[in-house]
Amino acid sequence: MRGLTILSALAAVASAQKVKVLPLGDSITDICCWRGFAWAEIAKAGLADQVDFVGSMTGIQGRCNAPSGFDPNHEGHSGWQAYDIARDNIAGWMQQSKPDVVSVLLGTNDINIGKRDATTIINAYTSLLTSMRTANPNVAVVMSTIIPMRWDDATAAAVNKQLPAWVQQHNTTQSPIYFADISRTTGFTTDMLQGDGVHPTIQGDQIISNHLAPLIIEAVTQLK
Repeated sequence: MRGLTILSALAAVASAQKVKVLPLGDSITDICCWRGFAWAEIAKAGLADQVDFVGSMTGIQGRCNAPSGFDPNHEGHSGWQAYDIARDNIAGWMQQSKPDVVSVLLGTNDINIGKRDATTIINAYTSLLTSMRTANPNVAVVMSTIIPMRWDDATAAAVNKQLPAWVQQHNTTQSPIYFADISRTTGFTTDMLQGDGVHPTIQGDQIISNHLAPLIIEAVTQLK
């Protein structure tokens, strides 16, 4: 019995030493495949045993590649908007999961469902960041642009145009922000979307991972 207690204690210590990464998003994080690709890159970098994906959601779509040892936890919620998450959810999720790193891929539903303008979406990002830093003043954030879509791409482009300046304004040494530009200018095209014009194909998911995974790895490495 004592041996089991010691083993449990060691396992708890090992878990506590892992860098907690919270993939935060909507259905592009929930039901699409980039998390599997990103985990494969984390494993390739030799960090799989040092990273813990966290969040109240779990799983990955059957069509997605789930690499060996894949950690399925995340905070991707289909149909949810940055505005609502900032107002109602992020503070509780931060307290529950206590992440060291948060990757943010939000804004698509603010445009398609909420019909929000670029300024409102940028303000929602600021509210998200404030809540993250209230919960963890040292949190590292991987901030992504809104991926292209076939419908209201003009609003997404307006948000994305403002994001580099937003990142520069809010970036700090204590709580760094890493900027992921997943846009037409960096290789993501609407040909990489499924028939609904919003969700990425496997090719699109790979592009998302190509941009997010290196930044997640960099953030984790800086925290080790």
